[in-house]
Amino acid sequence: MTPFKIRMRTASLLRRIFSRRFLKFGTVGVSGIVVNQGVLYVMQEQVFHVANVAGEVDWLQLNVSLAVAIFLATLNNFYWNRLWTWKDRVELHPRPWPVQFGQYTVSCGLSIVLQFVFTNLLAPHVYYLIANFIAIGVTSVLNFLLNDIWTFGRLRFKAQAARGKVD
Repeated sequence: MTPFKIRMRTASLLRRIFSRRFLKFGTVGVSGIVVNQGVLYVMQEQVFHVANVAGEVDWLQLNVSLAVAIFLATLNNFYWNRLWTWKDRVELHPRPWPVQFGQYTVSCGLSIVLQFVFTNLLAPHVYYLIANFIAIGVTSVLNFLLNDIWTFGRLRFKAQAARGKVD
């Protein structure tokens, strides 16, 4: 690949990342962070508080709390991204929402695994909510790109536009 093509692809990627759609995705992501952090806090401080009065982080409890928090935040984010961030593509390419949720979950899967890894790596060094917040930030760009390309059909949208099927 020539340096010119590399620059063009990099510029295209940066335009996509800093687009209006990414700002919408980020706004939805903030609501997901509120859900994620809120559920994680409630699970750790209220649900497991009785089991762990000493204040130490129990890894099993942390991971159960993370799983519940991530699942509920994923549901929240899918709903709002489908309704708002990628509404134009959903209307142009209607697919049953369970199919699209499956794609969304698979697309988010890598980010979810990385969120678990980064949170667990950082939790011994910083407060678990801060560790989780950092992990979310690190994985958000990857999550956007995967959902933009696959779940909400950027590739399909571009192919149809090239064939003249989309205005």
